[in-house]
Amino acid sequence: MTEDVKKIQNDAQSLMEKAISHLESELAKIRAGKANPAMLEGIMVDYYGSYTPLNQVANVNTPDARSIVIQPWEKSMLTPIEKAIQAANLGFNPQNDGLLIRIIVPPLTEERRKELVKRSKAEGENARVTVRNIRRDALENVKKQGKNGLPEDMQKDAETKIQQLTDNFIAKVEKHLESKEKEIMTV
Repeated sequence: MTEDVKKIQNDAQSLMEKAISHLESELAKIRAGKANPAMLEGIMVDYYGSYTPLNQVANVNTPDARSIVIQPWEKSMLTPIEKAIQAANLGFNPQNDGLLIRIIVPPLTEERRKELVKRSKAEGENARVTVRNIRRDALENVKKQGKNGLPEDMQKDAETKIQQLTDNFIAKVEKHLESKEKEIMTV
């Protein structure tokens, strides 16, 4: 029976780690005043009839803190990339010079910074909810094991370990949010 409990704990931990990595990827998409190639993740470009991620049809670089340069592998992709960036409605105005696309990242206003902090807090809340749901499922599985003959002291021990795991991952979420908020609010 203890292998089953160990498996429940390991599954819960791996799911919580996935929730944290998802939070990290979502927070990377929220711009914090300086240019970052992750801001363009998720943009799909019409590549000869099929939609392909931008980073698979072009090289995305940040030569300085205020600009992003997109260099397509084929010159014919300049216009579709430009259209995809405009359609993504990220607040950028791409400039096409015939060889590459340059995006100047405008400085954030105070109002926009507060909006981005709210958005990052909402992502953090989603991550906390996910972690708590994983905890709930793991505790339900431990209780099922208790009904199937797991000794009560082992059940309580497993529940305590799952709660400690949850507390650790909630603390990680808070740490990520704190650093992102600091990054956004730094002028």
